[in-house]
Amino acid sequence: MATWLEVALNGPWTRAKQPLMPITVEEVVAEGLACIEAGAAIIHVHAYDPISGRQDDDWRTYARIIEGIRAKSDAMVYPTIPFPGGLGDPNGMSAVQRFSHAEELAKRGLLECGVVDPGSTQIAGFEEIADGETGFLYANPGDHIQQGLRLAAQYKFHPGYAIYEPGFTRLGAALHKAMPGCPVPIYRFMFSDGFAFGFPPQGWALEAHCKLLDHVAPQASWMIAGLRVDITSLIAPAVRAGGHVRVGLEDAPWQSQISNLDLTRQAIKEIEAAGGTPASPAQVRSVLNRA
Repeated sequence: MATWLEVALNGPWTRAKQPLMPITVEEVVAEGLACIEAGAAIIHVHAYDPISGRQDDDWRTYARIIEGIRAKSDAMVYPTIPFPGGLGDPNGMSAVQRFSHAEELAKRGLLECGVVDPGSTQIAGFEEIADGETGFLYANPGDHIQQGLRLAAQYKFHPGYAIYEPGFTRLGAALHKAMPGCPVPIYRFMFSDGFAFGFPPQGWALEAHCKLLDHVAPQASWMIAGLRVDITSLIAPAVRAGGHVRVGLEDAPWQSQISNLDLTRQAIKEIEAAGGTPASPAQVRSVLNRA
């Protein structure tokens, strides 16, 4: 049983929340290659401005990361999308602006899959809620989702669906069916302990996700992932159910003292203990291209 392992190297947190995460292009490339050597087949990245330490979504920075990893590996590498601002924000990004970096990468043959999250949700930490705060709206308006899917259909990259809420699965499946020529999506079930969205990392929650996906998109590829969460307990049931796994400092509880490489190695051990074997990038592509 070939199990895909994806590593999300950094995320949007900055080093204030994840002190071990890579920031510079050189750091991201080096950690990506180390995780690939340990068994990862997919790498997910956020680009940063090393001077300010904040996220930088310039396509050129992503190109340097992707090309740096591709120079020494055949692993799949894909970037995030920018946060657009809340619904109704006059300074928010348009759909075209938000996916402009993805289009530039796709034009150059550097994008095999890309983030197209099919829905919006409130991202609020339990500690924020206890202090009377409500977090922020992770907004993915309909025109943004459709723009991502149009680009996926045009440039033949696979949409990556982060499933923060169960309804994302239903909407994502329906929108994919309505977009002729769009490659098959990858569904990532997003669990959390630190945030109040979606499900906690429990077996019954994984079962619910799988049952819904089987109802609306049978045979679709899926994996367990999350934010501010340790999904170790779900690796064995996911592998046995034919699913795949994502780990990394984007997903880990904040202030993690475990590196991306160690998270990768731990996940490999759990996958193998459950009877799986780490999939090669070629095996991942074979499944996606067959679907």
